[in-house]
Amino acid sequence: MFKPAALFIGLRYTRAKRRNHFISFISLVSMIGIALGITVLITVLSVMNGFDREIQKRVFSMVPPLTVSSNTGAIEGWQNLQKIVMQFPAITASAPFVNGMVLLNNGGSVQPSIVDGILPEQMKNVTEVSSKMIQGNLSDLQAGHFGIVLGENLAAMLDARLGDKVTVVTSKIILSPAGVFPQSRRFTVVGIFRAGTGFGFDKGISFIHLQDAQKLLGLGNNVTGLYLSTKNVFAAPRIARELMTELTSNANITTWTDQFGEFFHAVQLEKTMMFFILMLIIAVAAFNLVSTLMMVVSEKESDIAILRTYGATPRMIMAIFIVQGGIIGLSGTLLGLAGGIALAWNVTTIVNWIQQVFNIQFLSASVYFVNYLPSEILPSDIIKISLASLILSLIATIYPAWRASKMDPVESLRYE
Repeated sequence: MFKPAALFIGLRYTRAKRRNHFISFISLVSMIGIALGITVLITVLSVMNGFDREIQKRVFSMVPPLTVSSNTGAIEGWQNLQKIVMQFPAITASAPFVNGMVLLNNGGSVQPSIVDGILPEQMKNVTEVSSKMIQGNLSDLQAGHFGIVLGENLAAMLDARLGDKVTVVTSKIILSPAGVFPQSRRFTVVGIFRAGTGFGFDKGISFIHLQDAQKLLGLGNNVTGLYLSTKNVFAAPRIARELMTELTSNANITTWTDQFGEFFHAVQLEKTMMFFILMLIIAVAAFNLVSTLMMVVSEKESDIAILRTYGATPRMIMAIFIVQGGIIGLSGTLLGLAGGIALAWNVTTIVNWIQQVFNIQFLSASVYFVNYLPSEILPSDIIKISLASLILSLIATIYPAWRASKMDPVESLRYE
């Protein structure tokens, strides 16, 4: 179809100055419409990618990809289990833990919390809690010293500061001559961390040393389970299935998807729907080419008739106008890519400048996890958007080109 003659004539029609300036204007509008649609789509998807990246970074910095526990509630000989799981190539690190629900009391302020008993030196290899510390260090948790690390919001609600004594109350009951009392222990605040997410880590989790947790919860030398880290967090469900084949029937393996999988699925669904919704903008602009090319076909009616008398086939005529429409679509696509990439690359700086100049705050960290507009350009998005735009543009040229190929040269030249 696309012979050199058709390509040459199609390019000539595109470059030539038309007598009908309205047709030129409509062509320009179609090109600009495609470019604007692509610019908006790339920018929006890049911002959504940025939010997705920031949420994942913050969640995965606090939540281990896999957790191995026991249906009985405690694991005996956890060192042997640790050796078994570390034989899997996909597992990069592991750390034992003991956890339970407790109440924290400081000066009359009482707050519920999940207390995690950990080994700080091993926990550093599984999560990034140590890098989230804003006061003290995770390594300050030492066996027998009964220190505790609190989340920033939890410490604020308890009005607790470094060095304060916080009473940890468990659900375990102690029988004494004076009556029945819940078991409790005084812990010294040795650190405060800031996870910086909206998932409640800062107000719902506290850390103590593993041995202190074993004494507090009466587990002896047992642990609740093992936290596991992997090279690829998105492969966690597959790795969990592989681990289950090697562990006993009492083993229970959970992944980050059990807790946050639905949330990330919703984010991906929202991104997909946004892609198709904004693609309609490009579709509307692309199908403006139909009216543009129909007017061009009408204007070039005599030219088409002369070409037919010189031996041009209907396929060649059709190819001429497909080339012309394709050039408009390609030009709009390239302009949109340039504008979209440039805007997405600098959207964070632009929004920060607007906030500073007009003294307004678009984003609040308490609502959106971050106080700035993140952006991440993915090559896969650029490729999908470009292909979709070009395909829509070519589809829009088919009907006008077909009408041109079916034109009768005798009728076209009758009144010339």
